[in-house]
Amino acid sequence: MFSFFKRKYNLYLAPKRNLAKNIKKTLHYEPVRINLFELAFHHKSLNNGDTIYPYSNERLEYLGDAFLSMVVGEYLFQKYPYKNEGFLTKMRSKIVKRKTLNDLAQDLGLDVILSDYSIGVISNTMAGNAFEALIGAIYLDGGYEKAKKFVVREMLLQHLDLAELESVDDNYKSQLLEWSQKSNKSIEFKLLSKTKTNGRDLFKMAVSVDEELISEGEAYNKKSAEQKAAQVALRCLKVNVS
Repeated sequence: MFSFFKRKYNLYLAPKRNLAKNIKKTLHYEPVRINLFELAFHHKSLNNGDTIYPYSNERLEYLGDAFLSMVVGEYLFQKYPYKNEGFLTKMRSKIVKRKTLNDLAQDLGLDVILSDYSIGVISNTMAGNAFEALIGAIYLDGGYEKAKKFVVREMLLQHLDLAELESVDDNYKSQLLEWSQKSNKSIEFKLLSKTKTNGRDLFKMAVSVDEELISEGEAYNKKSAEQKAAQVALRCLKVNVS
C-alpha cells in the first residue's frame, strides 16, 4: 500500500514529478525510489574529477548489465529449446551488445531525459549506458519479477526482431579472424592511442595483416574500437561479410 501511494506522490506532488512522469511515459514504469532513477541518468562527466565518491550511474549500469545478461539468457533458453550453447551465446551477445542498447535507448527517447542531467553533447553510448542503469534501478526499486517483465516486454518483444538477429552476424572481429585462419594470414590488433575527449577515454585501435597496417577504428571503449577497425579491414580486404 505504501508503494502505491509513493508512486502516485512521485507522479503528482513530488519535486521530481517531471522525472517520474517521463519515466512512466518512456518506460511504462512508475518509480517508488525516484532518486535511483535520477542517478541512472547522472553520467560520470558531471563529477568534476571526484574520485573519492563518484556520484554517477556506473554502479547501476554494472548491476543492470549483469541482470540483463541473465534475463536475456533465460529468455533465449526457453524460446529456443533445441538450439545449442553456441547459438544461444551468439544471440545473447547480439542483444546485449553496446550498439543494440544504444539504438534501443535512442528509440525510447532516453537521450531527451539524459540531456537534463548532462553537460554537452549526448552520445549514443551515454544513452545506452543510461538504459542499463535504468534496468538496475528498476531491479532495486521493484524487484526481480518487475525488472524481468520490463526487459522482456519493453526490450525483447517491443523493440527487437529476434528472427532478423538470427540471420545477422555483425561481429566483424570474429569474421576477420575466421578469414585469417582460412587464408593462413596473421592478424594483430594494436592499441594506437588512448586519449581523453570530453572527459572520456577514446581508444584508437589498428588492425595489421601479416604485419602490414590495414585499418584503424576509434570508439569510447576498446572492444568497439576493435570492431570498427575490423569492419574497415574486411572492406579493404574485400571479404564478403554476412
